[in-house]
Amino acid sequence: MLKCASVYTLEVDDPEIALDEIKEQLEKKITLLEHSTGIIMCHPEFIASGVLKHICDNLPFDLAGVTTSSQAVNDDVGELILTIFVMTSDDVRFKTGVTESIGEDVAGTVKAAYERVASEMPEIPKLAVIFLPLPPLGQHSGDAFVRAWEKSIPDTPIFGTCAIDDSAMTFEECETIYNGISYRNAMPFVLCYGNINPRFMVATFSQSSAIISKAEITKAKDNIVYEINHMNPYQYFKDLELVESVSFFSPFMIDLLKREDYDGVPVIRGYLSFTEDGAVVFVGDVDEGSHFTMLTHDSEDILPTTRQKLEQLNQMSDVNGALIFPCMVRRAVLMGSGKPLSELEDARETINPNIPFMMGYAGGEVCPTSVKNGVPTNRYHNYSLVVLVI
Repeated sequence: MLKCASVYTLEVDDPEIALDEIKEQLEKKITLLEHSTGIIMCHPEFIASGVLKHICDNLPFDLAGVTTSSQAVNDDVGELILTIFVMTSDDVRFKTGVTESIGEDVAGTVKAAYERVASEMPEIPKLAVIFLPLPPLGQHSGDAFVRAWEKSIPDTPIFGTCAIDDSAMTFEECETIYNGISYRNAMPFVLCYGNINPRFMVATFSQSSAIISKAEITKAKDNIVYEINHMNPYQYFKDLELVESVSFFSPFMIDLLKREDYDGVPVIRGYLSFTEDGAVVFVGDVDEGSHFTMLTHDSEDILPTTRQKLEQLNQMSDVNGALIFPCMVRRAVLMGSGKPLSELEDARETINPNIPFMMGYAGGEVCPTSVKNGVPTNRYHNYSLVVLVI
């Protein structure tokens, strides 16, 4: 049996007060069983003040997670907040760790960390929760991290989030977290073994907001598109008078038709930039031969999609807890309407109070779009909301 609880503190200045608040909530909410671990998320100020490290150093289980801009748990919603989602069980085992700093060989780095942590385990994990370093705007696409884990743990569902902060798109304070130490370019992880039944949901934007419908990607490699409908991408958007509309906040729905594991569920990709030659760089991989739809979005599209998924959560049976990671762009859109916390507040009001949950904004989301015959279709997402139900 798996038991979960979510706890939090708003105390960002005094480490001892913050620790006392966390411990008091834990004592009221949960009795730790044989195996325990925790997911931790916080505003970067908790790292700078020493509160994060003091809490991690004084709790009796490993903690892995990321910085974020705002969060919700059962008892509160906020921006300057630290939250912990505790999992404890007699028949679910947890293995945790952190990779070395990630360089060119992502798969090799992940393999080394996995083998170091889980070499004595007789089977592959039933679930992996991973924490990606700052939004992968550099040498790797978000999919590179998912592919790396799939090589080490094939047929394991992979769920996760990407570190962000509340900066104006500079990402200067994005950190991953493992046992009180913060990292700029390493990937913590939690592996779950035994009697655990993970289920997944993904919410994206409605296709009814399409600006461009079903354009074909005729030349691409990894996350760079070189031709759209056999045209230079920059020229393609220029001819449609849409160059000025293509921005970091532009969602592109991709069908991934050419993938062997395509399950009929499209994913959303985020735009990064045009190259000097007019190619388009995306945050995640965009396959040659796929089709895309360029969407618009507003706050009226975000809250209903979130509420729909969380109402589905309430209808599920055998629910011990939930992790929820919505994209930071959803928050940015809501901020434009003057209600940056409305998605979090709506979630707290919607979710059954008997379901412990943690919800925090992400710079990229990792979640299967389906699991068929025990085989997950693991995907990296942008602009989406992903849910892990355990």
